[in-house]
Amino acid sequence: MRRASIVLLCAVALLAIARAQTPPPPKAPSGLDVVAIDRAMGKSGTILGDVYKISFPRTDLSVTVGGVKVKAGFALGSWAAFKSAGDGSAAGAIVHGDLVLLDSELNAVISSLQQHDFQITAIHNHLINETPALMYMHYWGQGNAVTLAQSLKDALGHSKTPIAAAVAPAAAATPADDLPADVIQAAIGIKGTVSNGVLTVSQARPETIQMMGVTLPPSMGMATAINFQSAGSGKVAATGDFVMVADEVNTVARTLRQHDIEIAALHNHMLHGSPELYFMHFWAVGDAGTIASGLKAALAEVKR
Repeated sequence: MRRASIVLLCAVALLAIARAQTPPPPKAPSGLDVVAIDRAMGKSGTILGDVYKISFPRTDLSVTVGGVKVKAGFALGSWAAFKSAGDGSAAGAIVHGDLVLLDSELNAVISSLQQHDFQITAIHNHLINETPALMYMHYWGQGNAVTLAQSLKDALGHSKTPIAAAVAPAAAATPADDLPADVIQAAIGIKGTVSNGVLTVSQARPETIQMMGVTLPPSMGMATAINFQSAGSGKVAATGDFVMVADEVNTVARTLRQHDIEIAALHNHMLHGSPELYFMHFWAVGDAGTIASGLKAALAEVKR
């Protein structure tokens, strides 16, 4: 009997220690009902400080660039980031994001967003020489968060963008991935995260960034973001975008080309932004350490 009591006390003690060591779940962003947003969108997202971000990777597409099969999380990531606008009203939320669309889907999605009073802030390429051709559309909406989510889901319905996460067959084998994440992180000097074969690293800007008078944190597309995936045969592919002020544009462009990194696009993503920012997309395939070192040199030209 006494032994059983001791075992029970030990179990209780271990449970208490485990609970103490488990970090509490992230607190929902102020002014946002994330449960209601999930219900309206049909998909859950991630809490990132005062932002609630939902991703819609284009897993339905088979895209290649120069023989490299592009992973959905590498360059095909549609997303929506919700944030309180900070005015304390029921209509005080904003949603900002980026949708990956086929040419045949683009204008139907635009029209649907316009019917819901969304603003289109940019339409352009992020890649070059990709098959099939893709367009990337940046958008902005303000109002009730749940209504915004419902409207966005309606617009996505005019494309083949998967809403619910795809479920892999139970018997499907996961192919080996030779992405040298440790080598890349050591060479670029930034610790990142690896998910589904894609390494993501980012570098935030020091300024307070606003659009339409609302402050946008780095998680809303305001940080330089760089993705790496395996390109096979011991090589890696890298893509992403540098977030720059005007005086940094050509120093970054020159550094990228000096390291044989291709520039794919230069454009804006924002309307009524402060400061005025420019976004430069790039593409590279080759040795992991060489590409990461070139990108590190370009990052050194951007204020942080």
